[in-house]
Amino acid sequence: MLRGIDVSAYQSSAFSTDGLSFVFVKATEGHTYVNPKLTAQVKTARDAGCVVGFYHFLWPGNITAQAEYFVGRAPEKAGDLLAVDWEATGDGTHASNAEKDRFIRMVKQLRPNHRVLLYTNRDYWLTVDTTSYAGDGLWIADYVTAGQPRIKASWRFHQFTDQPLDRDVANFDSKAALKDWATGA
Repeated sequence: MLRGIDVSAYQSSAFSTDGLSFVFVKATEGHTYVNPKLTAQVKTARDAGCVVGFYHFLWPGNITAQAEYFVGRAPEKAGDLLAVDWEATGDGTHASNAEKDRFIRMVKQLRPNHRVLLYTNRDYWLTVDTTSYAGDGLWIADYVTAGQPRIKASWRFHQFTDQPLDRDVANFDSKAALKDWATGA
């Protein structure tokens, strides 16, 4: 399995890329927030030759505006991955299943040549999700042994810890296989 991380404004722009094959960078949230470290964090990942992904933290409501905001601010390069982060917001609300599904489909329409993933935690996948729609792949958060999330669904990425930062594995045999999959949308 391949190793990677995901970063946001909470992490440094000069994170270590040793041993990493991919990096997901938070791009946007709602329809007003852009990660102030986006450009620098992407540069760090690209300079290391990592596959780069971008994620949007989804809020309930105004899905069209959020999808357009996300794709308007996430860099567009062949082979980049796009993801929606679907979990509870700071005020305890969350986008509905229909909103999550619509967001994924809209991003796929706006960026048809990019893979679009669903990031969610195990609890949401098992108890909140009713559609099992994850776009082009599931990125599941479950803090257990790397590569062994406690779900029955097929997954592409597994966030297995948040200590000292969000660390992930990808279910691909090689970095070349990940790149081929990412560009095969």
